[in-house]
Amino acid sequence: MKTTIGVFFGGRSTEHEISVISANQAMAAINADKYDVVPVYITKDGHWYTGDALRDTSNYRDIKSLLANCREVYMRPIFGDYNLYPVASKGLFGNTKPLATLDVAIPVLHGSNGEDGIFEGVLQTIGIPYAGCDTLSSANGMDKITMKMILAADGIPVVDYVWFTDKQWSRRRDELVADIESKLGYPVIVKPANLGSSIGISRADNRQRLLECVDEAIRYSSRIIVEKMVQNLLEINCSVLGDADDYETSVLEEPIKSEEILSYRDKYLGGSKTDAGMHAAQKRIPAELPADETENIRHLAGETFRVLGCHGVSRVDVMLDGDTRQIYVNEINTIPGSLSFYLWEAAGLPFESLMDRLVQLALKRKRQMEAKTVSYDSNIFAMGGGVKGAKGVKGAKMTR
Repeated sequence: MKTTIGVFFGGRSTEHEISVISANQAMAAINADKYDVVPVYITKDGHWYTGDALRDTSNYRDIKSLLANCREVYMRPIFGDYNLYPVASKGLFGNTKPLATLDVAIPVLHGSNGEDGIFEGVLQTIGIPYAGCDTLSSANGMDKITMKMILAADGIPVVDYVWFTDKQWSRRRDELVADIESKLGYPVIVKPANLGSSIGISRADNRQRLLECVDEAIRYSSRIIVEKMVQNLLEINCSVLGDADDYETSVLEEPIKSEEILSYRDKYLGGSKTDAGMHAAQKRIPAELPADETENIRHLAGETFRVLGCHGVSRVDVMLDGDTRQIYVNEINTIPGSLSFYLWEAAGLPFESLMDRLVQLALKRKRQMEAKTVSYDSNIFAMGGGVKGAKGVKGAKMTR
């Protein structure tokens, strides 16, 4: 009997289209003799659809026509219910028979509302085995501020930075500018804290440009990070596969930039419009580095994965100062573009085997979680004497 895999993709994210590409690559790589694949496309306004038409990226040129050939579906947030139900014709949830029963979920949702722990929380509520990071590690990995705080606390090198919220920027702009200039100087890189794919990221060489860059970043996020720019920069990526206690690292890649900052087009269109997906980007694999630097980067990638408590497949991006040879961890992508399959193929692991590993990791984590205690077999409400709440306790004080 085949295992049924639900592949979830799309989503309410600025990286929606890249998610569609990555998911279709992944679905094509899954061994059809071992698994049945159910595509679940989440539209930009948050509706779920399934259907065979979703497995052809050319169909996404006309979304209205595509969805007309698919069924709108939903899952109930009930623990143990792994069914995918059709939405009734009038848009109401009915007691209809499920279209499919999923055994494993594989989220291929890049960016906000998918890679940041929100969707993972839905899957954890349902209790279905799923591939990839859990809610906590997804959230920490997605937010560049909390990620850097956690890594720095564990001795993993990150560049100097200043962070703030959009409200702080509107109220204390002059103070924050002075803080950035005194702690970091120019040039700096301004980023939305919780986006990927180089969206909203820009360089500032002076105060006026800093103001413009922050205003641009605020369009995408309420949390902003400003980082000291590494001048003679080499960007190196390494994928990590497994779980926080047992993982392996891939070969390294050096993405080729057409501009000073690696752009959205560099990452996903290979600098042109002829191909798409992270695998299409121009790169050197393996990266041409001395053996000691290669091993150091692989070690830091693995430590980043471990410290954040990651699971499944991730990609850790590091920055190498070409002058000092200092290495800094830049960020982790907990659902990387193209699932970093090209890095694993270069390491001798075919894409089909990578997908199989993700399924097995999901099932392994489910077995491990089932061995944990999550509740006590007791009912304090049924105990004699009743239960006293805060109002029923005489003389009790509430402190903050």
